[in-house]
Amino acid sequence: MNRRYAFEGIKVADFTWVGVGPITTKYLADHGATVVRIESHTRPDVLRLAPPWRDGQPGLNRSQFFASFNTSKYGITLDLSKPVAQQLAKKLVAWADIVAESFTPKVMRHWGLDYEQLKQVNPRLIMLSTCQQGQTGPHALYPGFGQLMASLSGFYHISGWPDRPPAPPYGAYTDFIAPRFAATVLMAALDYRRRTGIGQYIDLAQYEASLHFLAPALLDYHVNGRILGREGNHSLRAAPHGAYRCQGEDRWLAISVSNDAQWQNFLAALDHPAWGQEPRFATQSLRLAHRDALDPLVEAWTVQQEAEAAAERLQRAGVPAGVVQNCLDLHQDPRLAAWGMFQYLDHPEMGPSPYEGHQFHLSKTPGELRWAAPVMGQHNEYVFTEILGLSQKEIATLIEEKVIY
Repeated sequence: MNRRYAFEGIKVADFTWVGVGPITTKYLADHGATVVRIESHTRPDVLRLAPPWRDGQPGLNRSQFFASFNTSKYGITLDLSKPVAQQLAKKLVAWADIVAESFTPKVMRHWGLDYEQLKQVNPRLIMLSTCQQGQTGPHALYPGFGQLMASLSGFYHISGWPDRPPAPPYGAYTDFIAPRFAATVLMAALDYRRRTGIGQYIDLAQYEASLHFLAPALLDYHVNGRILGREGNHSLRAAPHGAYRCQGEDRWLAISVSNDAQWQNFLAALDHPAWGQEPRFATQSLRLAHRDALDPLVEAWTVQQEAEAAAERLQRAGVPAGVVQNCLDLHQDPRLAAWGMFQYLDHPEMGPSPYEGHQFHLSKTPGELRWAAPVMGQHNEYVFTEILGLSQKEIATLIEEKVIY
């Protein structure tokens, strides 16, 4: 069967919110799956209230943060605290191939929508539950966001300078790690069901997914008893290594020299400065030992350079280097433009807005940002009539009872 999209024909009931879950289901939606996002006016997704907002004006339907994670999805509203809404949710589960949720474990159980009950409704169901610390264990019920998980996972401890408090990676760092695991395991479950006819329940703890990215530090402690600490921009394997000030306001150049050949190329690009011949910089191990003396010498050169020109000069010489780009730089980057990275979608309230494109392109079934993220309840009529088969009279009653609104 010829398909335009990789997940064409796959149906998803998306109960997730904030980051990990919506990013995961966005992979499916942008590649052809019919994804119905279930929300509630009584407790809106917190990202709907998060900046940046169009024209700086807050509103439930004006957050580009939320919009970026929810392209190509249908959006409905259901107050799941009401039994009637829970029954409607089960009808949606009966329709779906996949159910995804990202609450603490008690939430779906409280609504009667946990896997044990939903598999009675749909025996072939694939269900993904992803929360901070999984469905079991002593901290399973701890709520939180990616900032807390990045801290708990150890990323905050190792980020920054040894004589200062932690300077952690920006934002909910682990929210951008876990979805890669979640989307991959959903694809594996779909393939397993295709071959066996059997669904699966997937418990993805964001804690465990994130720890994989600290594997070297964890192994070093296990094998050698060393605890990795904050080292600023220093590296155990490269010197010079860091972000160095350039001409202009807040302009920086990242440089990493990891072997003697790169070092010689680096010196050639700098027209062989006299300090480059000093014995203390003769080998990689010596440069690592004297990196505190080396860094000011490197910055004395970079501070006289325009960042983009210096990066190009070093790259031509075979030295890893790149401009530390801000958001304006990224939107003007000719390479990103050539790849079509930023794409405009016409949002019902925000109008044409830029969205990040895909990080990969499939040759036979290319995905696309099919439409903008939904405003609250945008697709209520379509989903409740076309998918669930409700009459206009039934929908009017549900609206009157504030089950749908």
